Amino acid sequence: MMFDTDVLIWASRGNLRAARTIDAATDRELSIVSLMELLQGARSKLEVRQIQQSLRQLQFRILPLSEPIGATAAALIEQHAMAHGIQLADALIAATALESALPLCTGNVKHFRPIRALSRVVFRP
Repeated sequence: MMFDTDVLIWASRGNLRAARTIDAATDRELSIVSLMELLQGARSKLEVRQIQQSLRQLQFRILPLSEPIGATAAALIEQHAMAHGIQLADALIAATALESALPLCTGNVKHFRPIRALSRVVFRP
């Protein structure tokens, strides 16, 4: 299962439901975009190291961007940016899940609602 950034943020803040959701997943994937969002939110080099260490310990596989992911994300932007306000990072995360044929676990369901082909696992903090 691929995790959206928000679930990892909830877990890092001590939310037990988020931690259990992550622990219950047999396979854990994360878009490189989510990794960048996590690192961008770090307030110190120590936090950066803690994020990286936590992802390693939990055996997250970081999924890179690719040409097909870029093309799918561009199509999502074209289809949904004006009508639904989809943002670049969410389009890239959704495209990564779509191209990897993975469900996306997210608490930000409204961000991804218009993308009908995307399989979602709803997380509620």
